[in-house]
Amino acid sequence: MEAQATSKYLRISAFKARQVVRLIQGRPALESLATLELMPRKAARLAAKTLKSAIANAGGGDEQSVDPRKLMVKEAVVGEGPTMRRFRPRARGMAGRIRKRTSHIKITLTDESA
Repeated sequence: MEAQATSKYLRISAFKARQVVRLIQGRPALESLATLELMPRKAARLAAKTLKSAIANAGGGDEQSVDPRKLMVKEAVVGEGPTMRRFRPRARGMAGRIRKRTSHIKITLTDESA
């Protein structure tokens, strides 16, 4: 059984978020959640929120409930979202480009031991 959660249009660059999400891939879900909650980075806070949602998605439903201790992080992917472009005035009438990057975090959990 697989469960997944996706957070979209997060205001953090995909490069920064990938550094955090790479640490939890292939580990037990509750252990990954504890790791993320102790990490002092913005991306860890956003990934923890997505992971909690994926755990809730796995446990939800009337047909069956899955024990969160048996769940493993099968896949944790960070993709680039749209980039907002802004301009800042520079010297001599020029304009400096500012790119405000966004990202999408997708976490897939499974209860099968691979």
